[in-house]
Amino acid sequence: MEPTAEAIHHTGEIIRAGGLVILPTETVYGLAGDASNPDAVAKIFEAKGRPPENPLIVHIANIEDVRKFVLKWDDRAEKLATAFWPGPITLVLPKSDWVPEIVTAGLGSVAIRMPDHSVALDVILASGTALAMPSANLFMGLSPTRVEHLAPDIVASVELVLDGGPCKVGVESTVVDLTSDHVRVLRPGGVSIEQISRVLGSEVILGSNEVEMRSPGMYLKHYSPKSPLRLVSKIATNECGLTFGTPSVRQIQMPTNPEAYAARLYDVLFQLDKLQPTEILVESPPIDSDWLAIHDRLKKASA
Repeated sequence: MEPTAEAIHHTGEIIRAGGLVILPTETVYGLAGDASNPDAVAKIFEAKGRPPENPLIVHIANIEDVRKFVLKWDDRAEKLATAFWPGPITLVLPKSDWVPEIVTAGLGSVAIRMPDHSVALDVILASGTALAMPSANLFMGLSPTRVEHLAPDIVASVELVLDGGPCKVGVESTVVDLTSDHVRVLRPGGVSIEQISRVLGSEVILGSNEVEMRSPGMYLKHYSPKSPLRLVSKIATNECGLTFGTPSVRQIQMPTNPEAYAARLYDVLFQLDKLQPTEILVESPPIDSDWLAIHDRLKKASA
């Protein structure tokens, strides 16, 4: 059930007053506060137990607003925003003075995106500001793609939770660094490197060559269930396709399509984690560029 107009309006009021809320996006549920309010942003870090050197993503509802937040909006950014916004892609660009340093972890760049979810966009508009909005999980934990996944400690830290149903993409956004001449994907996600390269008509590099953490999701261990997770080449099963399994518990068949797999990934890991197994086994998906974001999440979850 979509939140009512009254609920959206009330959510905007909470954000303007410096409070925190939990919102659905197309990727995962987000923990949101006013990106222009350092005190509200500090509450986000505290609620998640997130290190201060890990920057947040600023979420906007209109592409026309982006120039308020960045110093340089070049042709590459224009092409990618035109092609993929609203959508699961985050652009890292030189930041303006409008963005508080706590949002960017003191960096000279800001990560910014426009989510492809009507509830998130309506709340941003109702709040009259941009939102700092990381995933609504405890630091390094699984990202929630349904309200049922939300940790009690996270829920206790906010004034309101808006239920928008399951997230359609299911993994976090692709993060693209545009602060240098070389276009780099810092985190694979809902938009592929091939899609980005086609739009730009140039090569795109995977990974950062810098010490600075320019975007979320760059820790070696992240997006992890409480139970140990191990990638294996094959899980014994009479079923075909991809399978999650836990020793002596049960197996869950996964889609063979990467988009459908990503949409179910965190939900299935939450289901298995509830069983408190000694170990979660995950059959490695295909070695293919379409599966890059899924490989990234599973590799970090098993680190």
